[in-house]
Amino acid sequence: MPRPRSRIGFLGPHATFTEQALRTLPESEDAELVPLPGNPAVLRAVRDGTVDAGCVPIENSVEGAVPPVLDGLVEEPPLVIVREAVIPVRFVLLGRAGTTLAGVRSVASHGHGIAQTRGWIAAHLPEADVRVATSTSEGAAQVARGEVDAAVSSPLAAQQHGLEVLADDIADNAGAVTRFVLVTRPGTPPPATGHDRTTLALTTENRPGSLLGLLTELAVRGIDLTRIESRPIKDRHADYWFHLDCSGHVADPAMGEALAALHRRCDRVRFLGSYPRAAGAPEPVEGVGAPAVPLHGADAAAYRAAQEWLQGVRNGAWT
Repeated sequence: MPRPRSRIGFLGPHATFTEQALRTLPESEDAELVPLPGNPAVLRAVRDGTVDAGCVPIENSVEGAVPPVLDGLVEEPPLVIVREAVIPVRFVLLGRAGTTLAGVRSVASHGHGIAQTRGWIAAHLPEADVRVATSTSEGAAQVARGEVDAAVSSPLAAQQHGLEVLADDIADNAGAVTRFVLVTRPGTPPPATGHDRTTLALTTENRPGSLLGLLTELAVRGIDLTRIESRPIKDRHADYWFHLDCSGHVADPAMGEALAALHRRCDRVRFLGSYPRAAGAPEPVEGVGAPAVPLHGADAAAYRAAQEWLQGVRNGAWT
């Protein structure tokens, strides 16, 4: 009997940057791609089983993290990241046939699209009413429906919605990229590849040195911290979730020991996945030799040697 097609949700409608990122992942092959109205809707659909997985943006190289996604990842029941994609973001201004820049009185896009083209809009459309849409492609759909004059979107959305490109490459910062993640309900992490990322969310007591203590558990084991964000805990005033990306896999000795140490230190530890780093993602910084890293290194051989020494101490046979 043929295996049923998997269903993967993404920030819709079709022709968003999220769909573009999703189509680069092997999980999208032969899957049914389901557009959903917003990142929270994607995460809800994964949790309730409407879809088998969901693709959402998690951070942009210009605007930083996507807060609704960070907040959604720590809600219940748990979700985990199993894959990531990093794609360059090229923005164009789209309009209906016959539209000129002089005739644009309103522009729509996702908040991140607006933020990344704010300077261009101010210079070329200073009188335009700028409106926030749920996605860049939804902004293009609003143009097609006649609700706004133009949209900041992807070139793919022009084909999807039958629009014309009024201006190309309008981003204020050339070379911007966005990282997207594929999330599922919890299961066994993908196997370690040697080029992996582990994502965590932590809470701790609000007292001097708490955060330093958490970061030290990573530093002394030579683990490269590639991102840290804080987000308020909605029902606890002045308390925060700390979202961390680290180089390494939960199966690695150093990462495993660090996670166990964080579990002892933290109020809550949410493991959000170990997964392969995407092509184009920055390489981790080598930790061996840095002041906080153990003299004898932090690779698997160093951990084995340390465990053998410890066992000797416990048995009374050590030098």
